[in-house]
Amino acid sequence: MPFSGAAADGKLTVMSEPDNTIPTTMKAIGQDILGGPEVLHELELPVPQPGPSEILVKVHATALNPTDWKHRRLSGLFLPPPPFVLGWDVSGVVVSTGVGVTLFEPGDEVFGMLPYPHGHGAAAEYVTVTARAFARKPANLDHAQAAAIPLAALTAYQALVDTANVQAGQRVLIHAAAGGVGHFAVQIAKSRGAYVIGTASAANHDFLRSIGVDEVIDYHSTDVFETVRDVDMALDPIDEAHAIRSLRTLRPGGIVVAIRGGVGGELRAAAAQLGVRGVSLLVEADHAGMEALRELAESGALRPTIAGTFPLADAAKAHALGDTNRTVGKLVLTVD
Repeated sequence: MPFSGAAADGKLTVMSEPDNTIPTTMKAIGQDILGGPEVLHELELPVPQPGPSEILVKVHATALNPTDWKHRRLSGLFLPPPPFVLGWDVSGVVVSTGVGVTLFEPGDEVFGMLPYPHGHGAAAEYVTVTARAFARKPANLDHAQAAAIPLAALTAYQALVDTANVQAGQRVLIHAAAGGVGHFAVQIAKSRGAYVIGTASAANHDFLRSIGVDEVIDYHSTDVFETVRDVDMALDPIDEAHAIRSLRTLRPGGIVVAIRGGVGGELRAAAAQLGVRGVSLLVEADHAGMEALRELAESGALRPTIAGTFPLADAAKAHALGDTNRTVGKLVLTVD
């Protein structure tokens, strides 16, 4: 039975009998230096143990996001220099729970996002995470599909719903609408009854129409900022200069939500001059948001598009494809 006691430093510790079905070590994909996909290699690490309010999840699939390949090759972002194991998206099965967890039990299928940015480590066979960052996996999705949802779809949900409060009949402009965040943002906006304008290269226009985009714009041949007007909300993943230009598309009282790191003061100042809002969003792990996404997925209103699936050992190949910035939807690593 579990028991508690005082350690030498006076702190209370909680201990459980070991579960002999859980191995002591696991495989993970990590890196010791910054660089291209070739810096990724297989590691053997200790299986983590869940602390208070945490669950231990056996990972069945994890998805990649642009933040993965950016952190893999660049310094000065959110993380300290390597060594580290990247990855935030998880779909898997709870195998152990820490003290105080009431939401899940061993055997539950769950999905969610490790807290961004410092909770990274999903490219592994096991992860620990605070229980309230996760939700039960949608019953109609397999683990690869479920893993494709959390970080990108939470970003879209927190931008459109929590920040902009998009309502039926409003006009929403989504830049890079065929990308990971973009294709979820389209579906979330449509689920709320919005009119959606999406930008993408011409090759992706049929895809955008298939997921509900009302008006498709080829950003190669059309100046979006001179063409689009009177939108209530614009979602911009490009950079601060691009987000500032997106302010031109808003109607009075509208909002641009930028989801690219480094965006902030200049966008807010430019927005204030025009009488609109300009904000920068950094996604947060969120149980309520994950529950909302689960409900959308189970209703059929939210469906991930997967650009490619790779075994965990082939993570470098998936990263190389991500580096092209030409994928439609999400890249997924399967762990089982």
